[in-house]
Amino acid sequence: MNATRRQFLVSGAVAGAVALSDSAFGESGRGPRWKCGLGLNGFMSSSHEFDKTYPIWEVLDFTTREGFDGVELVGGWPMGPYPSPDESDRVAALKRLYDQYGLQVYSIQTGGAGAYAADADARKEWLRAFADQVRLCSGLGCDFIGHWPGGGLAGNPDVDHAIDHLAASYREAARICADAGMFLSFEIEPPFLFNTPDHLERILEGANHPACKTNYDPSHFDVMSGSTGKPEEMLEQLGVDHIGHVHLTDTDGTMFGGTSKHLPCGEGHCDIAASLETLWRGGYEGWIMIDGWKIEDVYRAARKGKQAIEAARRKLS
Repeated sequence: MNATRRQFLVSGAVAGAVALSDSAFGESGRGPRWKCGLGLNGFMSSSHEFDKTYPIWEVLDFTTREGFDGVELVGGWPMGPYPSPDESDRVAALKRLYDQYGLQVYSIQTGGAGAYAADADARKEWLRAFADQVRLCSGLGCDFIGHWPGGGLAGNPDVDHAIDHLAASYREAARICADAGMFLSFEIEPPFLFNTPDHLERILEGANHPACKTNYDPSHFDVMSGSTGKPEEMLEQLGVDHIGHVHLTDTDGTMFGGTSKHLPCGEGHCDIAASLETLWRGGYEGWIMIDGWKIEDVYRAARKGKQAIEAARRKLS
C-alpha cells in the first residue's frame, strides 16, 4: 500500500475512534451502536442448495422472536423481483409486511457489472437504474443500499481499467445516496473480478466519497488475505471507518458454492470475538447482519451469530 493510500485509509479511522466512546450507545447517545439484522439471502440460498422450505411468515416470526431489529432483502426471494419505486401500492404492501413484525427493512441487495462497464452509456444506464433502487429504498425506510460488483471484465482490457470505472460510478452513486439521506455499501468477494485487499483499497480511494462504504464479511476477508483465520487483521489495515455494513459469518478458509464458505459463528477457524472487538474499538456504528449464505440450517446460524454479538456487547460495554 502506497503512502497516499495509507493516509486516505487511516486518517478517517483515527478521527472516528477519537470521536466515539466505548459505551454501548452511538455518538450522542442516539441509540444502540449496533443493530442486529438477518439476511434473507441465507434462506434463499439454503432453499436452493439444500432443498429447504422457508415460508416467509415463519422466517419473520422467528426473526422477531429472536430479537432481531431488521432484515436485508434479496432480489427474487421469496417471490419475484423488487417492485418499481413508482409502484407505490406494492412498495407500501412490502413495507407493511415487515412493519407488522416490528422489523425494519434496512437495506436491499443489488448487483451487476454495469457499474464498471467499459462502455460509458452502459455505466450511465446502471446509474439510472441505481437511482431508482435508491428511491425504492427510501420508500421502504432503508438506511443504505448494498451492491455486489460481480461479473467479468465487461469490455475492459484489464482489472485496472475496471477499478477506475467502478470507482467513478461509485462516486456518483454515493452522491445519489447522500442526497437521499443514505449511503452505499459494496462488497467484493474472492471469485469476483475485484478480489484482493489492494483492489478494495483502490476502489475506496478512487470513489473518495463519505457515502461510499464497504462490507466486512470475515469469510471473504479471510480468503482474500490468505485464509489465515485472522480476517480482523485485514479489517484493521483497511480501517473500520470504511465499513458500512457487516455480514457476520465464520469460515474454514475454503470455497463452497462459488464463494467463501460460510459457517455458523464458532464453527470455523476465525476468532469472531476478535472481529467484533476490532469493529467496536474502531467505532463501528450500524447494522451487523447474520449471513447464512448456503448454510443448511439458517435458523441455527442466526441464533449462534446473535449470541456472538450479544456476548461481545456484554464484554465490550
